[in-house]
Amino acid sequence: MSELSHVDREGRARMVDVSAKADTARIAVAAGELQTTAEVIRLVRADDMPKADVLSTARIAGINGAKKTSELIPLCHQLALSSVTVNFGFTDTTITIEASAKTKGPTGVEMEALTAVAVAGLTLHDMVKAVDPAATLNGVRLITKEGGKHGHWVRPEAEDHGEHHHRHEKHEKTTAATTPLAGAGRTATVVVASTGVAAGSREDTTGPVLTEWLGAQGFSVRGPLVFADADIAFGLADALSTEPDLVISTGGTGASPTDATPEATLALLDRELPGVADAIRQAGTAKFPLAALSRGVAGLTGRTVIVNLPGSPGGVKDGMAVLTPLLEHLLAQVAGGGSHE
Repeated sequence: MSELSHVDREGRARMVDVSAKADTARIAVAAGELQTTAEVIRLVRADDMPKADVLSTARIAGINGAKKTSELIPLCHQLALSSVTVNFGFTDTTITIEASAKTKGPTGVEMEALTAVAVAGLTLHDMVKAVDPAATLNGVRLITKEGGKHGHWVRPEAEDHGEHHHRHEKHEKTTAATTPLAGAGRTATVVVASTGVAAGSREDTTGPVLTEWLGAQGFSVRGPLVFADADIAFGLADALSTEPDLVISTGGTGASPTDATPEATLALLDRELPGVADAIRQAGTAKFPLAALSRGVAGLTGRTVIVNLPGSPGGVKDGMAVLTPLLEHLLAQVAGGGSHE
């Protein structure tokens, strides 16, 4: 597109007439970050800020901002949003923000996702300013969008800020240039089920590993999205909101009372892939007998493949070893191609 859609031929601002456009499922994911101090990160993760409930307040503000986008951005259409999610992550000195918005209609939800990130980020700033008045909201940007005439769009790697779909050089060096990558042109989402990681009391030792591995396989990767065990059903629904080709979860597959990932996954599946889940269990059990206790499942919801992996680094490593030779063939079959021999 080489012209501005919101400016007419006389150079005047206008609202685009979308009455002739078809209603399609529209999804957008946006991201940003609040640059702050290590002290603020420590206080927020310990839920010990002067203003309580920092993340929950910012999450609600972001959702509310998405709903009010047409009031804030003058030429945006009023949309009936079917879903808005806002999630946060941490580095040593930043709080990362990711928002997704979904609707079915004649126009996209990019501005709703971007507004959710901006309002959530500004709310974070308000919550932490007593400790760090110099905090800065940076990099509010669109990551992916789906639907409409232009279909699937992913932020180009050349403009990537190091988020979801980056590849690590050390992985690329181990992949032959002539070997097609299983995830080339495909999307994946990583979900972590861990009450400790969600609360900030434990380090995430599995989600980043999966994100790096999938990036090396050629996927555009969203996540890791971290949820407490009790919220994993919501987490999986969030992961599916962008309709990725692949969702891999880690954690919550054991026999403890709080392990609920298999049940939440089964509720979403149209068809199971029991052989995949069994192969992952067998790979783990060969080295560690207790791996047999994993209740992880695998299957299909629509054209998305969902695979549960255990919450341990070893279990994730075994899962990656099983999935690596399967993914290209599996995803091709799910998309309607691939050999059945």
